[in-house]
Amino acid sequence: MPVPWFLLSLALGRSPVVLSLERLAGPQDAVRCSPGLSCHLWDGDVLCLPGSIVSAPEPVLVPTHLQTELVLRCHQETDCELCVRVVIHLTVHGHWEKPEDEEQFGRAADLELEEPRNASLQAQVVLSFQAYPTARCVLLEVQVPAALVQPGQSVGSVVFDCFEAALGAEVRIWSYTQPRYKKELNFTQQLPDCRGLEVRDSIQSCWALPWLNVSADGDDVHLVLEVSEEQHFGLSLYWNQVQGPTKPWWHRNLTGPQTITLNHTDLVPCLCIQVWPLELDSVRTSICPFRKDPRAYRNLWRATRLQLLHPLGWRLDAPCSLPAEASLCWQALGGGPCQSLVPPLPRENVTVNKALDFPLLKGHPNLCVQQVSSWEKVQLQECLWSDSLGPLKDDMLLVETRGPQANRSLCALELSGCTPLLSRASTVTAPYLLAWQRAARLGEQLLQDLQSGQCLQLWDDDLGALWACPMDKYIHQRWALVWLACLLFAAVLFLLLLLKKDHVKVWLRLLKEDVRAGASRGRAALLLYSADNADFERLVGALASALCQLPLRVAVDLWSRRELSAQGALAWFHAQRRQTLQEGGVVVLLFSPGAVALCREWLQDGASATGAHGPHDAFAASLNCVLPDFMQGRAPGRYVGAYFDSLLRRDAVPSLFLAVPVLALPSQLPDFLRALQGPGLSHPGRLADRAEQVSQALQPALGCCVGPLGTPETGREMGLEAGDGT
Repeated sequence: MPVPWFLLSLALGRSPVVLSLERLAGPQDAVRCSPGLSCHLWDGDVLCLPGSIVSAPEPVLVPTHLQTELVLRCHQETDCELCVRVVIHLTVHGHWEKPEDEEQFGRAADLELEEPRNASLQAQVVLSFQAYPTARCVLLEVQVPAALVQPGQSVGSVVFDCFEAALGAEVRIWSYTQPRYKKELNFTQQLPDCRGLEVRDSIQSCWALPWLNVSADGDDVHLVLEVSEEQHFGLSLYWNQVQGPTKPWWHRNLTGPQTITLNHTDLVPCLCIQVWPLELDSVRTSICPFRKDPRAYRNLWRATRLQLLHPLGWRLDAPCSLPAEASLCWQALGGGPCQSLVPPLPRENVTVNKALDFPLLKGHPNLCVQQVSSWEKVQLQECLWSDSLGPLKDDMLLVETRGPQANRSLCALELSGCTPLLSRASTVTAPYLLAWQRAARLGEQLLQDLQSGQCLQLWDDDLGALWACPMDKYIHQRWALVWLACLLFAAVLFLLLLLKKDHVKVWLRLLKEDVRAGASRGRAALLLYSADNADFERLVGALASALCQLPLRVAVDLWSRRELSAQGALAWFHAQRRQTLQEGGVVVLLFSPGAVALCREWLQDGASATGAHGPHDAFAASLNCVLPDFMQGRAPGRYVGAYFDSLLRRDAVPSLFLAVPVLALPSQLPDFLRALQGPGLSHPGRLADRAEQVSQALQPALGCCVGPLGTPETGREMGLEAGDGT
């Protein structure tokens, strides 16, 4: 049975604002204003064009506050529509400017200034209204008499009746003047629905409206519409974006009752549901139930893509608006964190699905863009134009800071911070001593390169500039000294070899034996498993020991408990995985009922679900990196799956992992060994012999493992239950 997740009707429940709503007669819009003001409403709607902000040379009227009130616009007693009344509060903005020649002309200037100060103020105020699927803009003319004009003081308010809106819809209202002297005001409101008794008696569309119940069942989300069998209705799922128009995602005309099933990966915060009866002029009611769902925000980041556009642009593609900021940073060739730069990109929420420009003069492959979430965590990072400009360069970034009175300072951006080029007295810590010495030692040469025009200017502003200076020639100079030292060392070594021929022969023979021994060690393999119980750990140890007898180098946490205690499971796994993949090795995922349960737990609840396991559980810690590799398509060629066919069935393995070979042991041991050793590394007959050796080594431990768990059939049932629904 589905577990109720949260119940939503298309009404949000009884609300005080719908118990006693004022009724307006007639379909015409109207405007009225405070005593002393005069106002007029233009006929028809206007275009919504805010324009740029301009300076006000004299006092002007600007909107400073928005209020809304719900009313009913009625054509008959029982034929009404919900309507939004908007109240705009106005204030005098700016001040009178004194003429420059006031002292020269004395009283004459005062008389000229007195005339505009005694004049009334006029303003054209625009109201913009948006509620899916409609949008309107109206223009109000307001006039304030001179007696009420006091800079910085409120002069009253204007009331507009009214914007019709759908029940349960989210409405957004903006207000600004033409021309625009300040940033526009904005207001967002969620309207009530049909549960209020007065509204339900007055609005005909509420008499037979579908009711919606949202529930969760495992990885699925069910939308249950409780309507009569004869009622026809429309259902639409759409992405309600703050920036830009809404995007329809799914639409159907249905006959009740109905249950719509969504996968949890389809949930995003801006996913909204709209439902309406298939009748003439029926009201469409919307609701957005996933705004605070953590899974929806995780899915949103997974669906987000950062694109870098030629020549100096970028774009963030996402289905919803993101609570994130963008920053520009410099990625050094030697690795380390990407360091934030001045100028940063505007520290405000990123506008998605829109091309934006970088505040740069030139592009550089070391310049990167970071997307930082609202909880200060880097989610996305892309370095600029890596395809067109090539890989990262070993360039030194010089930061020029310009202060008052033509003060100018230069520093080199390094891992430890920005090192002043003209100062060698800076105190640095040991890890960054080498980088500091590099900048300090080459400070004079870098300044000469900058003055001679050898550095590329990336940005220039009144506050400073950024320069990228190539370091290739200094690296070549250092390598010349290194080669000279190597030649000298080779000459000395050659003389020693001539003097010690017999010792050299012995040393070469030992070296040859060491090389053969190293070659026989074969390919690296990292074995990951879930410690279900002590018998299963013994079985894993037997498998690892048997594989070590082959040309394989096996790493398993059973043999590294001291390192796990010192480093922690996650750090140990990262180090072993990086070393294994760098050496061309493979990561083996050994599935068991416990491993399958951990995978399902991670897929449902994310990385936080692995925190409850023991400090030595490398498998639980590894899921934070293993599962993203499978989700992003990086697993083939790096991973191999395996399971003991007496403990688990193949269909219990989550389908996500079937992107790589998943083999049964010991029945598919030859294929398993071939996947570990790589193609063409062993003769088929010899491979079969090795598989037989491994199978014989596993039999005692496998029998002991099956005994405590129950019969083999019991092990299969446990595995099936753990993988059900994946």
